[in-house]
Amino acid sequence: MQKIILITAMLLLSVFNKMNAQGVEAIKNSTDWHYRGSKPDSYVMGPDANDSNVFQIKSNQSKIYGFGTIMKSVAPSPYAGKTIKMTATVKTENVKSWAGLWMRVDYYNAAVLAFDNMQRRPIRGSKDWANYEVVLFVPEEATAISYGVLLNETGQVWFKNLVITVVDDTTAETGQTKGRNNVSLPFETRAKAISNEIKGITSTEKKALKEAIEGIDADLAKGSITKEKANELKMQKATLHANNIESKVAVEQAKLNKLVQDKVDGKVEDAKEYRSGGRTIVMGTNSSPIGSQTEINLTSMKVYNGQEDKEARQSKKTTSQFVFATGVNNVVTDGKVANSDFKYVRSHFYEWGLSYNTRLLQNNNLLHAKYGLSLMYNNLRPTDNRIFVDNGQQTDLVVNPNTHDDSRFRNVNLVIPVHLEFDFTKTSQRDGKTYFKTHDSFRLGLGGYVGTNLKSKQYINYDEAGYKERTVTKGDFNTSNFIYGLSAYVGHKATSLYLKYDLNPLFRNNAVKQNNVSLGLRFDFN
Repeated sequence: MQKIILITAMLLLSVFNKMNAQGVEAIKNSTDWHYRGSKPDSYVMGPDANDSNVFQIKSNQSKIYGFGTIMKSVAPSPYAGKTIKMTATVKTENVKSWAGLWMRVDYYNAAVLAFDNMQRRPIRGSKDWANYEVVLFVPEEATAISYGVLLNETGQVWFKNLVITVVDDTTAETGQTKGRNNVSLPFETRAKAISNEIKGITSTEKKALKEAIEGIDADLAKGSITKEKANELKMQKATLHANNIESKVAVEQAKLNKLVQDKVDGKVEDAKEYRSGGRTIVMGTNSSPIGSQTEINLTSMKVYNGQEDKEARQSKKTTSQFVFATGVNNVVTDGKVANSDFKYVRSHFYEWGLSYNTRLLQNNNLLHAKYGLSLMYNNLRPTDNRIFVDNGQQTDLVVNPNTHDDSRFRNVNLVIPVHLEFDFTKTSQRDGKTYFKTHDSFRLGLGGYVGTNLKSKQYINYDEAGYKERTVTKGDFNTSNFIYGLSAYVGHKATSLYLKYDLNPLFRNNAVKQNNVSLGLRFDFN
């Protein structure tokens, strides 16, 4: 099991996205001040030598083309749906360009919901201590609030008594980007942002694990620890970071599950198109011609320089998509799902991965091979206060002698899915050339997957003397290590109805064979 944890932590690769507004990296939920900016090395930043309650930013070069900032980033939950005011007392000296307070409300890396940096009412020159403020409305969907004080180019700024308070909703916002004017983000943008956050979590933990292992290897090379001790420490670090991934990802999975339910309930809008000047900013799928404009597709993270470039690139024989899916999960027993031992709605699955789509025929757009790598989380919640117990070569579902609030059995699978996809997107003709598109009409995929079970866990939640407790049991549970099955999907554009069925039994040696089955929604962002 320890080897599986280590393999899991090392295999979860992703792209780590950076915040771009103000060029500042968000430091999530930290109680400490952080020193950032586009040119942080060009400034001395930190507490003032004469007063630890005062912070300063001071340029250390005669010419600087950039800024330095002292900042924090916090969770928005206490402020969601409210108007907040940040106030601070500021003093400046020889500020040539400008200085000011700044605050930004984000939805992951996908959108800036509200923003003000006082650039339109800057602090310049030398000013004695005075109070300044920034007022923003925090939309309900916000995921982070970042704030601080910045100095652009040269000079020196001091600040103290920086606080954030909730104010009456009649208070006018000061920002260039006002939270009350925020257009609700479409489903595709939200879904991909959550998925990118999940990838970012695994990437960060993977990097931390790599650094920890390199430190252990260095100690081993110096002879300060034995090989046995080094292996023990490596497994401890792998377990730590694997647990970090699981706990943090669980939070994002809950958000994704709620988002999908809101989509089903009609509470979330579909993709819309926004045009500004010579650019077309798209969230979701855009089938309209863009002419000579530049299209920036935030969902697929692609930029097209005019219609010709867009059609040429989308007509490549092989294209890539980010895939994720979610829905209900259960088992087939004796060929039936009826009268299941597991809750139908609360047993669920998640899957995300990267796929490639290759057109199989040179001059026909119908047939495609779709293949890639996916991570599947299959969860089962037994009914009637039951739990799984490993009895030698048998894994039995038995009544828990102690009453619990909830039990959940989870398998995490790393698989290679392969599908034959029928794409009914029409080809287009221009200047005697045929252009092929994908994911722009009805699609049908038939295929399967093969892979391995990375780990199995059982969670039991219960009350103990008025306290909420959880027991987590990790082990083999006699689950099948070799995973293979059939899957199919049918849908329109990016969204499909998705069905997958494990041909391997859930448990290797059980007298009654049970096979995992999942039904839900699948999203392929082209």
